[in-house]
Amino acid sequence: MDVHMLHFYPDLMNLYGSYANISVLKRCLEVLGCTVTVSTVKPGEDVHLQNADFLYMGAGTERSAAYAAGDMQRYREELSAAANDGTVMLFAGTAMELLGQSVTDAGGHTFPGAGLAGFTSVQDKKRRVGDVYGHTDLYPEAVVGFMNKCAVIKNVETPLLAKLDMGWGNEAQNSPEGFHWKNVFASELTGPLLVKNPKLLETVAAAVYARRGLPLPVDHPSGGWSEKAYTVTEEQLRLRVQRR
Repeated sequence: MDVHMLHFYPDLMNLYGSYANISVLKRCLEVLGCTVTVSTVKPGEDVHLQNADFLYMGAGTERSAAYAAGDMQRYREELSAAANDGTVMLFAGTAMELLGQSVTDAGGHTFPGAGLAGFTSVQDKKRRVGDVYGHTDLYPEAVVGFMNKCAVIKNVETPLLAKLDMGWGNEAQNSPEGFHWKNVFASELTGPLLVKNPKLLETVAAAVYARRGLPLPVDHPSGGWSEKAYTVTEEQLRLRVQRR
């Protein structure tokens, strides 16, 4: 199966090793036998989203995210159409904030988001930093990661993590986190997210296959070192939750 990925603004939006999310998904699909092409999209470049199987944007500074949001405005309608058509997408870190109706920065300036969801983001001068241990409705295993953000995201109707036992969520400590709708996955968790959570990586890969009307191969290889790393992290964070 040929898979075409679009990586938006890799130079502008690449904090916390965000590039590894798309790198690990590419490698995962290649191990499954896919031929994967990754095309990068720079600000000002024109690209047709309907030709892509997977769209990705990583984390950036608040200033970089504001610039990215401005450039993304020309993709508003096409992005909505692609999401409705089931195109698989991952928006990691501050890129998640750009999916909503608007973002208000710490200086009080408001700029429009992509309008793919109804939530709004308000940034302030307080950074919300710490480990996160939560749960998604997509599978039984816990989701782990690290949070470093300065935004409160309100009115997310369909969070990716329905429950947090530890850490900052969209609106507050221990509130739901991220956003998930159809094949759109978004989270401000860093780590990077797909590297730290092999089951979420598998879920995203399965969505790429499902959009082609195919099941994820039953005999797909395990994550090896990544699963071992996840096991250690999950155990230690779970113990911290239990000691509270």
